[in-house]
Amino acid sequence: MIRTRNLYKPGENKGLYPLSRSKIDDFLNCKRCFYLDRRLGVSKPSSIPFNLNNAVDKLLKKEFDNFRDKKEPHPLMKEYGINGIPMQHPSLDIWRQNFKGVRTHVFGTDLEITGAVDDLWINHDNQVYVVDYKATSKSKEGRLSEVNVNNMWPGYKTQAEIYQWILRHNDLNVSDISYFVYCNALQDEDEFDYKLDFKVKIIAYEGDDSWVQKTILEIFSVLNSDLIPNANPKCELCGYVSTVDSIVS
Repeated sequence: MIRTRNLYKPGENKGLYPLSRSKIDDFLNCKRCFYLDRRLGVSKPSSIPFNLNNAVDKLLKKEFDNFRDKKEPHPLMKEYGINGIPMQHPSLDIWRQNFKGVRTHVFGTDLEITGAVDDLWINHDNQVYVVDYKATSKSKEGRLSEVNVNNMWPGYKTQAEIYQWILRHNDLNVSDISYFVYCNALQDEDEFDYKLDFKVKIIAYEGDDSWVQKTILEIFSVLNSDLIPNANPKCELCGYVSTVDSIVS
């Protein structure tokens, strides 16, 4: 079914057109799929909701908020030698909400880039750290020690850099360093006992958001074109459709 809502219509949109961080990811993954979605209303198949991950996010936010209220560092921050505390900001609750989030208008376009952050920390020099919570489950506890910025999912890094870019355009003094609170649910316990046990580590990542502005301007150009971009040869969805077409034709 072709979607008729939330489409980009060159010259016809009223006000600014919101473009989420995840849609920028879609563009980076496959310009053709992005165009079909945003211009023509052909959405990708829905993904399975990660309700357990969402539960971990919610509980971590509550936990860090307790230390935010006390203006004290979380014990994990102390353990990893992080200079700072959870940040207090009047807009933080809005910036965390899906479909609201933190926003900025890109000059020269009608695009408003949006993203919902998990957390912000601030150091003694008033530099702001972008923080993202990640929940997963590796089969062995020892594998958590092997996770680092070099073998993390690449989308984690672009996500952090987009948030850094948006927040800088909201006049925050954002550090190049961001942090991932990486939670691993253990699978090696003797019994379930109606609970999951987690091992948690903090991973630091030095981001570079210099690519974000030019990518958004490229997105704007693609959205205002009537030409459908070529598929990314590595796009699994385009590959699947192409394979099916070749079989049934």
